[in-house]
Amino acid sequence: MQFDFKQILSVTLILFSVIDIIGSAPVVIDLRKKAGKIHAAKATIVAGVLMVLFLFLGQSILELFGLNIESFAIAGGIIMFIIAIEMILGVKLFRYNPDEIDGASIVPVAFPLIAGAGTLTTILTLRVEFATENIIAGIVINLVIVYIVLKTSGWLEKKIGPSGFGILRRVFGIILLSIAVKLILTNLQTI
Repeated sequence: MQFDFKQILSVTLILFSVIDIIGSAPVVIDLRKKAGKIHAAKATIVAGVLMVLFLFLGQSILELFGLNIESFAIAGGIIMFIIAIEMILGVKLFRYNPDEIDGASIVPVAFPLIAGAGTLTTILTLRVEFATENIIAGIVINLVIVYIVLKTSGWLEKKIGPSGFGILRRVFGIILLSIAVKLILTNLQTI
């Protein structure tokens, strides 16, 4: 087991862009207003368990369907590409049902807002390029950030404001778009 700071930083930034907890803060704030309260610790723990389970069991799930990691990585890259387009252009392609606010800490905050299809696909895709311990470290760092954002969403709402959220979302969208293109091209060459 050897931790690599560069890999941890890369994984952290990739997951931070995909999870987009800062960009999702307006959704969290809206849910908090509708549901009355979001349990930050509960949502963070459930999302973390889902991510780590998928990191270890995702490969077995793929094999069950006769898929290889490179094909899944390309599919993950396409999903990341779509999420990046969504972030940059401010359009919504992936939707959750806002009427399902009962138990909002688990659904929709932990899943699919934090540990959604894009995040789980990305985690499995990261296994192609990064060591497992570095991916876990990146997941943990992101979970700490997620917890802080969930816990301080009211304060963030006042400090950053809608235009600040928009700028952050677009900056991370461009980074994610570049990563998605690289991931698709690298795995196309491998196949």
